[in-house]
Amino acid sequence: MAIKKSENLADWFDQRLGIKALTKVLMTEYWVPKNINFLWSFGLVLATLFTLLVISGIFLLMYYKPDTALAFDSVNYTIMQEVEYGWLFRHIHAVAASVVFLVIYIHMFTAIYYGSFKSGREMIWISGMVIFVAFSAEGFSGYMLPWGQMSYWAAQVITNLFGAIPVIGPDLVVWIRGDYVVSDATLTRFFALHVLVIPLVIMGAIGLHMYALRMPHVNNQEGEDIDFEAEARKFKAGDKKRSKVMPFWPTFMAEDLFVVSGFLIFFFYLVFYHYGFAMDAINFLPADTMKTPPHIYPEWYFLWSYEVLRGFFFSMDLGLIAFAIANGIFFLMPWLDRNPAVGPAHKRPYFKYWFWILIVDLIGLTVYGKLPPTGANAYIGFFLSVTFLLLFVILPIISKMEKGKK
Repeated sequence: MAIKKSENLADWFDQRLGIKALTKVLMTEYWVPKNINFLWSFGLVLATLFTLLVISGIFLLMYYKPDTALAFDSVNYTIMQEVEYGWLFRHIHAVAASVVFLVIYIHMFTAIYYGSFKSGREMIWISGMVIFVAFSAEGFSGYMLPWGQMSYWAAQVITNLFGAIPVIGPDLVVWIRGDYVVSDATLTRFFALHVLVIPLVIMGAIGLHMYALRMPHVNNQEGEDIDFEAEARKFKAGDKKRSKVMPFWPTFMAEDLFVVSGFLIFFFYLVFYHYGFAMDAINFLPADTMKTPPHIYPEWYFLWSYEVLRGFFFSMDLGLIAFAIANGIFFLMPWLDRNPAVGPAHKRPYFKYWFWILIVDLIGLTVYGKLPPTGANAYIGFFLSVTFLLLFVILPIISKMEKGKK
């Protein structure tokens, strides 16, 4: 049914669905700064990828068998060879599972670069980090399901890490696995986590993230304070050119949808032509408990933290402590950065160097995380791991020194 010219979209929804209040909040009462770029659209790109993961996952779920005797064949023969277009849904799911982390990292470091975690935006940052942790758990649990060589041995290594926790460690490993070794019980537990528990956590965290985003408004590229109410009144009065804000609907959403459309072209190009990067060749071998792969490593998006873990090659305890710190330190960004001013990194005299050193260090950790930790590689990994930790030690110092500087 068409919408009459005399009624707006909120009235139309109210008459037919009774949700006028909701549509008014989403479409007419939320304003976004004009001074933003395409990087602000990656939140919607992430939501789009999550939707693709859910839809493709439902189709895969129809044929997957969560049993150690059947899982490998159900994925590599039934889905890939016997089910019509089963290969397509697996490629979509595998590529989306990998690309979603690229989008998360871009979204995360955009927020760090522009200071989007400060000045009342702490809850936005914390909820975003919860989403990151939930996606990490979802990625790991899904990596186990094909029950290939890397699936099995990655589960063996990761679950063993919990054994280092004082007092409760050994019992916790058995509880997580459901057995004394990685077995059918382990696969069943991770299957339940992957298809139900963690997706519900992600949905809840995304809802909290979106709600938190409404309270302090979106910051912009320059970080200047904007009187949103005054600028919105200016926009409504017809002075759209001088107003510093634009309505969320339809202006900002139109830009978002344009970015999402461009991203989907890139995404489906990977799905059809370069899907191999998202599926490790070793994982096309059935899980063999008697044959350890010569070099065990996680997916690319976990490599940086994996390298921090093994970077302290001379002490497993230090490696575990560094690993725990590395995976939790980003939660503390709003408090580690002592400069209260909200602005882009390039306008901060010291933070701009800190930011790019961090990016280079993380890339280095990712590269060396896939290489065997032998010879010079081990010492370079140690240096990169220590550098990563030291960057967060000096952040409060350099950010405090920035106060009063331009």
